[in-house]
This record gives sequence, structure tokens and C-alpha cells, in this order.
Amino acid sequence: MKFLLSVAVTVALTFLPLPRVAGAANVPHNVHHTRTAAPHLASKSHAHAHAATGTGRSVAASGARVAQHSPTARVAGHLSGKALRTRHGAIQRATLAGRRHHFYERFTASSFVTGQGEGDVTAGEDPTIRAAAIDALGNMNGTAVVINPANGRILAMVNQKLALSPGAEPCSTIKLSVGLAALSEGLVTRDTPVNLGGFRMNMTDALAHSNNLYFEEMGRELGFERVRHYATQFGLGELAGYNIPGEQLGTYPDHELPASEGGVGRMCSFGQGVSMTPLQLGAFVAAIANGGTLYYLQHPATPEEAAAFEPRIKRTLEISKFVPDLQDGMAGAVEYGTARSLRVNFHELPVFGKTGTCSDKGTRFGWFASYSDSPQGSLVTVFFLEGGRPTFGPRAAELTGLFYRSLWDRNYFNDKTNPVTAQNTVPSTNLSNTR
Repeated sequence: MKFLLSVAVTVALTFLPLPRVAGAANVPHNVHHTRTAAPHLASKSHAHAHAATGTGRSVAASGARVAQHSPTARVAGHLSGKALRTRHGAIQRATLAGRRHHFYERFTASSFVTGQGEGDVTAGEDPTIRAAAIDALGNMNGTAVVINPANGRILAMVNQKLALSPGAEPCSTIKLSVGLAALSEGLVTRDTPVNLGGFRMNMTDALAHSNNLYFEEMGRELGFERVRHYATQFGLGELAGYNIPGEQLGTYPDHELPASEGGVGRMCSFGQGVSMTPLQLGAFVAAIANGGTLYYLQHPATPEEAAAFEPRIKRTLEISKFVPDLQDGMAGAVEYGTARSLRVNFHELPVFGKTGTCSDKGTRFGWFASYSDSPQGSLVTVFFLEGGRPTFGPRAAELTGLFYRSLWDRNYFNDKTNPVTAQNTVPSTNLSNTR
């Protein structure tokens, strides 16, 4: 019997498959996949992934999945359960039960504040929108910026010190820029299945589930120079506002990350090495919402400035024909992907968005950028949170749902019968999106 047990142990440990990472969640982690001889960009439509990808559950759950499947997970086996046949014909039952080591990041930043929005300049803001944004943030440490995409006016900016700061790593919201670049270059459509080393995924599902492998591949196919060209055209690396006091600059690097740090693929999957401000992201998403006009954002400081408001165009982006492909994935994020927590609180209007979650030096960042669709016009929102374990992208999406619920309960969409349009714009520059 000792001999038979030894054979069973040898067979079990020899043939048991090792764990592998097939997809990537909204939380960054080191993933590598081997390039295959077959092309990554296939021609069939509506391919589905046959392996797990990020689903937008809580970061705690996502982190557990990352630890479970990461290369650092060590399996210590013992035998029980599964049948194995030895060369003597006897049946032994053996399985490998795993003992997994989980890594939990330590956070030192606070996730909560008191006195939300105190000290902000508010006289030129929309009071209904500001009240809804403050209610949605509650005591979370973060900022909410609400923009009219038809003209670039900031309707509300809660916790302005944070909103105007140099920003933070964009996390998975960078995928919007990379996706639009790949669509503009004709690499893919929303339906093109991309080979990710064992499974395929199209852009709609990759955006909805925030799949890192997909956007790493897009980054490598585009190359750093093209990735950077589109990012800067979309407003990253430059001030988003027009004469907004205190606005600081988020930066886009001149060189890609070293290969040891993941290179351009890591920059394109969750924005490592990039610093993005809530205003930069808001201006870019507003351009997506309106079909390609990148406005200077303006924040009226008084009722008189609000009454005399005139839009200013920074440049025109040739993206209108690609927006539906991108929007499909942004809709999927809200309906069944990483931002589906928004629907817990609000489902009356279509909302299209993208989450982002990452951390740096003890602080976790949670992003959600979105735009809505209503008969009275669209709103663009950026919720950006800083803190510890309670802070993550799906939480920012949940707060956005609370924001819309608050507006709906205040009859904002019923009462708003004369939305501001983009007439009589004042173009500052008008540059096409060409290389």
C-alpha cells in the first residue's frame, strides 16, 4: 500500500495542470502571455472569451482572485478524493488541495472626509447639480466634476482642490484613449476578435470587463509613438481648462516605460507612468459624448460669468464614426461589466462609462467617467476617489448612480426644458486629428 500511495502521489504531481491567468481584472497585476504563431487580430465576429476576465466586483474580491491566480500562488498538495489507476490495477483516490498565499496591499490614505466641498467657488455653478454631486459623494474622499459636453461648461466641481490637482494614474480609464486610437488606426472594430493567448475577445467585451491583456496587445500593435500621439490629441498632458485659477497639469511621458516595467503595454492597460487630472478626463469624455469637439473647460465663478458664458473650442477630433464602436463597450460596462453597480441606484436613462482602479504608495484611486443620454441633453461626470480599501472604480460608478438618482428625484430632467447648446462657439484653435 505504501508503494501504491507513492505512485499515486507521483502521478498526481506530474500531471496536474498549473494555474494560469487568462484575463485581467480592473486591478493591475503582472501578467505575461506568449505570442503565438497565429495572428492576434482575427476576422471572425462576436467572439467570446473562454476564460475569466475582470468583472468589476469589489476590489477586495478582485484582489483575492488576483492573488489566487498570480505566479506567487504556491500550491501545497495532499491527497484525497480523485481516482487514479496504478500499473497494478488498484484504484487510489487523490486530488491536490491547495493552500494559497494572498497578498494584501497596505493603505495609509484616508477614504473619508468631513465638510465635503467646503471652500469651493460655487456662485457660478448649477445649484441642483452641485447638491446632487455632494449628496452622492457623501463622506467619501474624492471629487465630482459635472460638465455640459455641448459647450464645455463645468456645471459643478465638488472639492475643487482635488479636482484641480496634478491628478493621478488614470488606471483603466486610459483604455478609452487606447481603444479610440486602435479604432482610428483601423486595427480593430468593436467585433474584431483578438487572440490573447488561449482565448479571444473583442473590444466591446474588453471595455465592459476592463481586460488588461486586450489593451496591452492594442498598445503593442500601435506602438508608443502612435499611442502618445492620440493621447495628446485627446488632451492628456495639457491643461484642460481655460483660465481656471489653480488648475495644475497632468502629464504624459515622452518615453515608454522600460520593458522591465511592462513597456507600452502596461501604459495602455492601466496608465502606469501617466498622470491624468479629473478635468483632462472630463474634457476627453465630453468630446466622445458630442462626437469630436474638444472644448476648453470653463468654470464660471459668478452668476454674471455664467450668464455671459461663451464656449471655446480647443480642437476638433475626427472620431465621430468611431464613437459608436467605443460606446458599445462603455454601455456594456454599465449594463453587465465593471460599472454595473451604477444600476443598483439608477436605471431610468442610458449611461455610458469606464471604471478605473489602481494604487500608488499607499493610496488607492477609484475612477469612473461617464456620459448620459436624455431628451434634454447629455451630462458628463467624472467621479475620482482617493483613499484605502473602500476606494475603487466600481464604488465611483455606484456614486455616479446615486448622483443621477438624486437629479431624477429632484425632477431635474423634467424641469430642464431649455438646455444650453453649442451655438456661437468661439474657436481658439481648430486642429484635425492627423499625424
